[in-house]
Amino acid sequence: MCRPALYALMQSLPNIDGVIVLDNDNPATLPEFDVWSLLLDLPRHFVNSQDPFALQPPYVFAPSQIPEQWRLPAENSRRLRVGLVWKGSSQHANDRNRSLASLSVLHPLWSVPDIEWVSLQKGEGEDEAINAPAEFPILALGHQVTNYEDTTAIIGQLDLVITVDTSVAHLAGAMNKPCWVMLPAFAIDWRWIKGQETSPWYPAMRLFRHNDEKSWPEVIGRIRDALVQWHDQQTKA
Repeated sequence: MCRPALYALMQSLPNIDGVIVLDNDNPATLPEFDVWSLLLDLPRHFVNSQDPFALQPPYVFAPSQIPEQWRLPAENSRRLRVGLVWKGSSQHANDRNRSLASLSVLHPLWSVPDIEWVSLQKGEGEDEAINAPAEFPILALGHQVTNYEDTTAIIGQLDLVITVDTSVAHLAGAMNKPCWVMLPAFAIDWRWIKGQETSPWYPAMRLFRHNDEKSWPEVIGRIRDALVQWHDQQTKA
């Protein structure tokens, strides 16, 4: 059972007998069942060790045929494409700590040359990408996305995703797309194991943590330095 935005993506997963859409406007008719469980409760029932319990990615894939709407232009093959998400849903209990104030917090990253920036931002903050100043160009796509399958189509064409702790991080991780996640100082999700800079569930992921609520600029500085190094590695490969 899932929300409408996840339906197409859930339908694409293997070994799924059926997907029920949970829509408050159109309540689903549930089939007869004997047992139900929240997805993230399954490890509690079936796993008795701290080893990673997920399949090793990729287990979520972009569409085999990218719809024309999401096909990124191949204008400059020397540029590396990096997707950005700087805000999560304001309804999230920890959004005050996990989301950035605005896209402008990430502007130091624009000093790294030969990168094409792509906005995956959906909801609050998407207008910042649409109206980005000329000195900080970014291709705004997030506001056009209607579901997570759309997002996979975009992510599949990127070289890297940089995001706050929101659903795009887990989607990129499940696709085994290189992904750098900015983690807040407080109320960190249990899946980002304390003290680690990598994730046992997402091999292509790197975690950037900070220690207090005022240190986002320091974190962005570390990401910029890492981006310079990553860019050099990619262009020399």
